[in-house]
Amino acid sequence: MQEVSFIDPKILASISNLELRARTAVEGFVAGLHRSPHRGFSVEFTDYRHYYPGDDIRHVDWKIYARSGEYFIKQYQDETNVRCHILLDSSASMGYGSDILTKLEYGRTLASALAYFMFSQKDAVGLTAFDDRIREYLPARYRRGHLMQILRALVHVNPGAGTRLARPISDLAFGLTRKSIAIVISDLLDDEAAVVKGLQHLKFKGNDVIVFHIMDNAELTFPFEQISDFEDLESHETVAVAPRAMRESYLEELEKFCDFYRQKCRASGIDYCLLNTSEPLDAALSAYLAKRAKSF
Repeated sequence: MQEVSFIDPKILASISNLELRARTAVEGFVAGLHRSPHRGFSVEFTDYRHYYPGDDIRHVDWKIYARSGEYFIKQYQDETNVRCHILLDSSASMGYGSDILTKLEYGRTLASALAYFMFSQKDAVGLTAFDDRIREYLPARYRRGHLMQILRALVHVNPGAGTRLARPISDLAFGLTRKSIAIVISDLLDDEAAVVKGLQHLKFKGNDVIVFHIMDNAELTFPFEQISDFEDLESHETVAVAPRAMRESYLEELEKFCDFYRQKCRASGIDYCLLNTSEPLDAALSAYLAKRAKSF
């Protein structure tokens, strides 16, 4: 019997509350980590850490000591480990979806889960949502109420205009004054050379960069059969297409498109992760956690 994944997009799509959706995704992921003998790293969702010699004993939780015989230190808000910033593409092309979730809804779910995950790890997190310009910006912080600010902002992110991905990436590169993890969530449907240049700028400034390339399952498999008019969601131009006649050439071009980003990112020391909107968020959360572990 196949186990149900609580980070399956179809299950998450049934949860309208974004905070609950994020918590469900993260808790499902963490439960999976603890079941896996090969996870290679540990995750602690707790407000405590082990006592080390030199720590102020005033911060020892004596109730935990009475129960377990071990010393734990209470952690406070200023004990931020990593600074992270999420860039979410909200351009018109992200509004496409062949199933339950559009690319934007999948990206919004991923962004909320990552934000929830980061806060649980005592990390500062910021958010930039953009299309052809920045629509929402929240600086990276770890303090009471900031997570809810991010989730509220994500709720109101809707498909906008065309894509200008290179600009917010470059703006972030100039704006980050401390080494951070920068996470880009986008379908990358923009001028590839300009996007890669922006990503390289972000990386060369000393930041760790993860690119989550969001693609709809229909975009990746091209399952269409009937002759239809296909519309560009950003330019609104339409073209009549005979899918069977062009499937092979389409998939070849798609592979070149993805491989371009894959190779350029690898050469620049940037993590690239292609995500299918029909598949669970495991790969994305694992990629973030692996990058975070390297940041210490």
